[in-house]
Amino acid sequence: MPGPTPGAVPVPMPTATEPLLSPVVDDDGAPFWEYAAQGELRIQACAEPDCGELRFPPRPCCPHCQSFDSEWRRMSGKGRVWSYVVPHPPLLPAYAAHAPYGVIVVELAEAPRIRLVGNLVTGPGAPLDSVPPERLRIGAKVQVVFTGDGLPQWVLERP
Repeated sequence: MPGPTPGAVPVPMPTATEPLLSPVVDDDGAPFWEYAAQGELRIQACAEPDCGELRFPPRPCCPHCQSFDSEWRRMSGKGRVWSYVVPHPPLLPAYAAHAPYGVIVVELAEAPRIRLVGNLVTGPGAPLDSVPPERLRIGAKVQVVFTGDGLPQWVLERP
């Protein structure tokens, strides 16, 4: 097995004490995260009276009528598991300590074409592995909860 390349600078590996990833916030999506930090799930909607289509991810122009006018509508936070995955190592070190855990795709009750990705947990800010993977079911009813820093997560309506 060859040794290190002469003159190479070793790159430190991240440790499991590193924080979990945070969302990248752009101008179009900033209001989503501002509302989430207040504990509200809001989805961007076209503000044209004849359109009103909900859209996610947020973007500057309505894909239905091409209007640039938008508003943010409050949702109930209810939905159902549309799909899921259970990550197993190898993962980024900060996530490996939590594996296996559930990552779900949630279809919103008020807007079935809108789907959000998040973790299924037992409560706001609970560890990623707080719900055993065998409890994940397509169609399970869920409700949004928020971590202290406004990250949406999901809990089962009937634990």
